[in-house]
Amino acid sequence: MFFLPIVVLLISSAQAAILTLQTPKIVVTSAAGAQSRSEPISLTEPLSMPVTLGKDDTLKLTFQIVEKDGGKGVQPHQTFLRFYDERSGEEGIQPVRVTNGGKAKFELNMAKPPLSLPPTSNTPLKVTLLIGSHLHSPLKLELFDLVVPASQPLPVHTEEPNFRPLPEIHHAFRPDQKMPPRPISAIFSVVVVAPWAVLLALWSQVIPRVPHLFSPSIFPFILTLGAFEALLMWYWIDLKLGQVLSYGAILGLVTILAGKQALSKIGDNRINRK
Repeated sequence: MFFLPIVVLLISSAQAAILTLQTPKIVVTSAAGAQSRSEPISLTEPLSMPVTLGKDDTLKLTFQIVEKDGGKGVQPHQTFLRFYDERSGEEGIQPVRVTNGGKAKFELNMAKPPLSLPPTSNTPLKVTLLIGSHLHSPLKLELFDLVVPASQPLPVHTEEPNFRPLPEIHHAFRPDQKMPPRPISAIFSVVVVAPWAVLLALWSQVIPRVPHLFSPSIFPFILTLGAFEALLMWYWIDLKLGQVLSYGAILGLVTILAGKQALSKIGDNRINRK
């Protein structure tokens, strides 16, 4: 139990250790192997001039990861290079292999660029080194700006137009049916009622009279006929076509029953006369 606090202090001090880089350097070579640029990298600020690569150039980045206090080489658990385009927001992450002694080497051959390199334009890529270790504090260093040839546009697939968004569909519905003006409805109502007035006037001149018109067997049939006329008048004033058909179907059934009873009564009256 006496050694437990000491072990805890040692672990805490190890976790708090800070990493740094030794001798970070870039070298740019052409396809023929000639060096066009060789320059050490400062840890306090990025390079003043962007690193420019042609379509056949190769970039070599070397460094060693060490503890800042003792200078001991460290192999972290994760080491990445981040390529970021501030204009488009595209980024790419490239893992970097580090030896047990902390030495690392990365090559970027523009003749065969890695898949981790994002689509590029005329805007330089921000190159950042990311180091992570559960025994040390994480490290993030802005190394330099990288200018590479612009990416070629992706070939358009033959079916690509089929997956583009279509224009918005605007449905055009027929406006609601407008009711005719009330004067016109009134005129047609008079036209509908006029035959009944003529019929009643002619009946007053008919001889002999109709003695059984208001009998309980015949008068319901007359009422149903009048109800049909009232329904048509109501249709001109307020009802819809569907409502007229529904009410007319019910009224028609009643009219059939009443008419059958009226005809039976008229037939009986004729037989009794004989």
